[in-house]
Amino acid sequence: MFAGLARWIGFLTMAAGATAIILLAVGFGWFIVNIAGDEVTLDTRADGIVALTGAAARIPDAIELLATDRGKRLLITGVHRATSSKEIARLTPLYSRYFTCCIDLDRSALNTFGNALETKRWARAHNFNSLIVVTSNWHMPRAMAELAHQLPDVTLIAYPVISEKVKSEPWWSSLDTARFLFAEYLKYVLALARMHLDTDSAV
Repeated sequence: MFAGLARWIGFLTMAAGATAIILLAVGFGWFIVNIAGDEVTLDTRADGIVALTGAAARIPDAIELLATDRGKRLLITGVHRATSSKEIARLTPLYSRYFTCCIDLDRSALNTFGNALETKRWARAHNFNSLIVVTSNWHMPRAMAELAHQLPDVTLIAYPVISEKVKSEPWWSSLDTARFLFAEYLKYVLALARMHLDTDSAV
């Protein structure tokens, strides 16, 4: 009797493990397909623009969107505490004047969850109902999920910055790229699980 029960428990454990692996593989495939592979051209306008720091190209792209009147103000969230606005302005010298009128820096956020919280405070303070979100293409799914959770009533428009590493080589041809993207996918899954349990943060 106990031997039969042990076999059933072992079988169910293996079945559950196999199912989990299949679900992870299918989910990873969906995640990869939904990572933008090409630059986008925005012909729409939003109330505000938010750039999540991380890759160097994100900030110049976001400032260019502001300069072309795609939004009223820009929030750069996750700026290192020791980084000054003058240092950031050097990335786009032609648009440095915008730092005196229309660009806000957040130095509190330490991760994507923090970026979403600070963006929520900023958007509420300015009564913004639509935002252009600027971040790397591989980071966009998690960023959009976190922001949508915090700002369910705000329209979010994705502006993915194409990662050169992901762009220059297919992910399956590089073990490092595959590991990097799978790690990001796991972060995305864990973020979704946390948001599913966190029902009060969007209030």
